[in-house]
Amino acid sequence: MRAFRRRFERLLEGAVLTLMAALAGVVLLAVAFRKAGAALVWYDEVAAVLLAWLTYYGAALAALKRAHIGFPRLVRSAPPRARAGLIVVRESVVIGFFVLVAWAGWRVMGALNGITLGSLPWLSTQVTQSVIPIGAVLFVIAELLSVAEGAPDQPAA
Repeated sequence: MRAFRRRFERLLEGAVLTLMAALAGVVLLAVAFRKAGAALVWYDEVAAVLLAWLTYYGAALAALKRAHIGFPRLVRSAPPRARAGLIVVRESVVIGFFVLVAWAGWRVMGALNGITLGSLPWLSTQVTQSVIPIGAVLFVIAELLSVAEGAPDQPAA
């Protein structure tokens, strides 16, 4: 399980770093072209897509590292008997929400069949919006892996 988690973490880190570099590159390229008087028509759409992808994949990485909003102080401050119940409720709500997001994202992708980006007509919006179900599934996997490692909200002994 630990080997899988390490590979999964490296995969997410690689995706996040690649997306950050791509977004920075696109922004710098757009600034240079605008300064030269030849603004890029596709910049806005591509930058927005890269930012959305970065957000979803970054959220999955944050979930794996237990760095997302999970109210750890609330759980730690609860009486010991209530902690396990609060953790189960919290994880059920988070995982349930992202399962719902994955399902809705899959439905959205079906509705986008045949639609392309305005500035890049060769790029399907199904590709750009695929981040919704993929990112949600990655978040659920990350959450399950981090929960399987133990109860991170238990106070140190």
